[in-house]
Amino acid sequence: MISKSSSATIRNAYSGNTNDVKQAEKAISQKAEANISAQGDISKIDQIKSSIESGEYKINLEALSQKIADELL
Repeated sequence: MISKSSSATIRNAYSGNTNDVKQAEKAISQKAEANISAQGDISKIDQIKSSIESGEYKINLEALSQKIADELL
């Protein structure tokens, strides 16, 4: 988790150069967005897991076997 203290630390480290501070803060923001995307992926995985556990997840065995055969060739 990225906190405000990280931004303050960066500001103190680069107090003489505001461009460096802005670039560092932008990098932190991008990391935070990446974490949110990863959490979205995890939630999709959780949805699939619950579908499998409840028996609602259907597998197309014909398509699966075709993909396996294609990989072997």
